This record gives sequence, C-alpha cells and structure tokens, in this order.
Amino acid sequence: MSVNNPASASAHSSSDYRDRDAIPITRALISVSDKTGLLELAAALAGAGVEIVSTGSTAKTIADAGHPVTEVAQVTGFPESLDGRVKTLHPAIHAGILADLRLASHEVQLAELGVKPFELVVVNLYPFVETIASGVTGDAAIEQIDIGGPAMVRAAAKNHANVAIAVSPDSYAQVIKAVTLGGTTLAQRQRLAGEAFAHTAAYDTAVADFFAKNIGVRAEHPFEEADIFELRASLKNVLRYGENSHQDASLYVTTDGAGIAQATQLHGKEMSYNNYVDADAALRTAYDFSEPAVAIIKHAQPCGIAVARGAGDPIASAHLRAHECDPVSAYGGVIAANRTVSLEMAKAVKDIFTEVVIAPDFEPEALELLQTKKNLRLLKLPAGYHREDTEFKQISGGLLVQQPDVFDNFSSDGWTLVAGEEADAATRADLEFAWRAVRAVKSNAILLAHDGASVGVGMGQVNRVDSCRLAVSRAGERAAGSVAASDAFFPFADGLQILLDADITAVAQPGGSVRDDEVIAAAKAAGVTMYFTGERHFYH
Repeated sequence: MSVNNPASASAHSSSDYRDRDAIPITRALISVSDKTGLLELAAALAGAGVEIVSTGSTAKTIADAGHPVTEVAQVTGFPESLDGRVKTLHPAIHAGILADLRLASHEVQLAELGVKPFELVVVNLYPFVETIASGVTGDAAIEQIDIGGPAMVRAAAKNHANVAIAVSPDSYAQVIKAVTLGGTTLAQRQRLAGEAFAHTAAYDTAVADFFAKNIGVRAEHPFEEADIFELRASLKNVLRYGENSHQDASLYVTTDGAGIAQATQLHGKEMSYNNYVDADAALRTAYDFSEPAVAIIKHAQPCGIAVARGAGDPIASAHLRAHECDPVSAYGGVIAANRTVSLEMAKAVKDIFTEVVIAPDFEPEALELLQTKKNLRLLKLPAGYHREDTEFKQISGGLLVQQPDVFDNFSSDGWTLVAGEEADAATRADLEFAWRAVRAVKSNAILLAHDGASVGVGMGQVNRVDSCRLAVSRAGERAAGSVAASDAFFPFADGLQILLDADITAVAQPGGSVRDDEVIAAAKAAGVTMYFTGERHFYH
C-alpha cells in the first residue's frame, strides 16, 4: 500500500484514525544548509535522548560538537552519491516521515519493513535565493535547486498529524520547549506545517521566476511567456493602521527585494502605511537622476525635485533647491536623497518639519544631528538598492502587470524640434531635467524647471489646462524664463498658451495630438522652442 495513492487513502474511514495530540519526540531527521542554531537544537535533542539522523555536513557539524548522530547512509544502506544529489530520496527515509501512525495498518507495515518513524524533521533548503541574489547564473545557480529537501519538507508537512516540521531556525526554540514538555501538540504541528508549505511555495516561485528571466529564449513581449504571475512575500511587521486609522495594514517583503521594504530604520517613530508610500515615490524620483538629487514628496506628489548645482556640498545643494520649489507643501513631507546625507544637508533638514528622510547612508555627524529630532524617521537603504523589474497594481478580481517607466540609456538626441530655435546647452539640460522630473508627477502633469530644479508643479488634474494654471501659480515669478515639460500631448493650444503667457522659454512634450499643428503654431507665434519627445509619462 502507498500512502501517496489517493485510492488507497480513501479506503480508510474516520473510525480507522486514532487520536494523536501530544507526540513525544524520540527520533529526528536533520538536514540544513543554514547552520544557525543547529548546535543548540542538537544539544537539546541529544540531552533528551532523541535519536538524531542527519546528512553530510549537518551530520559532521553535530558529530564534531560531540553529539551522537546517525548518518542517513546507515539508515538507507545506500551511500550518498552524485555529489550529494542523492541521499534522502529513499523509502527508509520517506516511509519514516509519511507513515500515519493514527492507522494501525501503517504501524504494522513499518514493523514489517523494519523502518522507524520520525516525530521531527528539521530541514532548510539549499540557498538558491541567496545564490542568485549574489549574481550567480548558469549551472552554478541550477546546482543550488534543492530536490530532496522540499520532498522531505512537504512529506512531513502533509503528515503533520504525526510529525513536526521545522524549516527555520526561528522555530527551534518552540521545538526545544516541546521536547522538555513531553512532545509537540497538534496545534503546533499544524502551524509549523503551514509555515513549511509557504516555505516550499516561495522557494519554487523563486526557481520558476529565475527560469522565466534567465533560461531559454525569451518572448518578444516580456509577459507573454508567463501564464501565471506569482508574488510571494513574507510578513515583516504589522503596521499601526493603513491609509486611514480604521484600516488594518501590514508590511510584507519579497525574498529578492532591495528597496524601501528592506530599508533599515535608524531612528524615529514607527513607519506608517502612508510613510512607506511617500518614501517609495520619493526614492523612485531621486533615483531617476545620476547626479546628486533630492526629491521631496507629500501625498505621493512632488513638492520639489532638484539636482546639485555650483560649488559646495552637492547633496545639500540639491536639497536646498528642491525645498525652494514649494516650502509650504514641503512641511510634513518625505525627503529622499540618492547620495549619503551630509552634515550640511542635515542642518537644513533639522529645522523643517519632515516625516521621513531616506538615503543610501548618513554621515555620522548628520545622523547624530538628525537623531535629536525625536519623531523624525531616518531610513538607510539596503546595499544594492534597485527598482523592481516589474510593477503591478491590484484591480478588482486581478492584477495589472507592467515594466516600470525608467530612464535607462536616456538621451534627448532623438527629440524632434517642431518650433523655435534649437535650444542652447543650458536650456537643453533644463528640458532634459524637466522631462525626467515630470515622470514623478501624477497625470495630468506639468512641471516647470530652471537650472536643474523644479520651480512649479501642476499635478493630478482632470484636464491639462488646470495643470498648467497650477504649475504657473506655484512658480509665481519664477515661471518667467523657465522651461516646461508635459507628461502627455497638449490636446489644444489653450493649456500651452497659459505657459506662454507666463514667459516660459522652451517646452518638451510627447506630441501626437490631432491638433499638433495648432499647438505648434502657438509656440511659433510666441517664439518659443518646442520639442516632441515621441513618448509620454502617464503616472496614475
């Protein structure tokens, strides 16, 4: 009889199963790649007289510590082979894991086979995720795909009525406690089984994702090859509340992420849901620029964006110029820098009410100064911070998935001059800055810029005319002589005319309207330079 045979399993009635709640641990199977906490666990098991069966380096580590251990090969009568690829894939191991001792027939069969059952399985898998995260590819990555480990984990989790499964060193303490109390309870084994299935599911997802991205010929469309889009994330912490106080919320982290979710909080109050949303938007903006840059965000909208200019401290310069765009709105905002926060920048930030400052690092003196602000949250980005290579948005009943809108290999050389004279180098640089910065503004978006800094932003309006009015109003006198970028084409000349009346000097916009000729004519009549970029930057 095979316990994996659905027909055989269905032959048992509920009366065949004997109750088993607390189960003493007399025999344990241990095979781990992560040796954290291993010796403490082994010492507790050995001290309680538990027979330990183990594999390879795990068995050696336990034996070297002076604890009795039985090699798997002694149990199976078959040596580890094929460079360790085959060691636990054997009936003498899996029968001991899968035997359902609530059934008298299984107990009899184990006796006939001469197999002893396990009450505890401790397995964590080959470090596949960590390996590919370090940049390893090809056969070296493939070799880190565990086969026997997931088989043991899933077998023990399925048979949690009889076996406890631990897949993380975080679970060892409760296992040790259970040993001292006389055994694991059914409730404990159920919880551990749930964690185990989640563990193998996340592992398989990481492997499948690696194959989709790295193995074989990719489809021309980046999402054609994936019939299923899966996202696995682990709970990091429960937040005080969500977007509003009556909403529950939690933060989950992806296994291969290196973003805001993995940042280290160095100081301040607990991060809120809205803090994370704004901080991520700020990072997305600051890291659009290769030069030292600062973005100030509030309610997911830019209050100011700037790059460094002139002599002196570059990141402090970028922050000062970003703040000058809209000091009123910057009150209570989130600041992101794409360089280490300097003492000079910290001095300026200290006197401005700010919710969060996030950066790749902080100078020691800057950190010490900012830590005098009790509630200011200071976040340090993880090493290797990077944007995700896909974005998704939940909609009712499903997800929308897309590539992110980024400026890789950005160049304005492909723009088309449609009105006025070719811009000089300084104006061209400002147009390029504005075109990058407007991507961070919610549509409909208009951004005015001068000398590498935003001076006026019009965002989130349902028509482009209102966005133009808002940008000009916020810029005030600074509108004159600035350049403008529009995230999408001008459907009519009326929005552009508001910018022209404010004496802007040049415009970058996608083009593509059926009334482009009307818009171009307005720019020509005003003697204003206009480029068509040929692409848009909607941001909803």
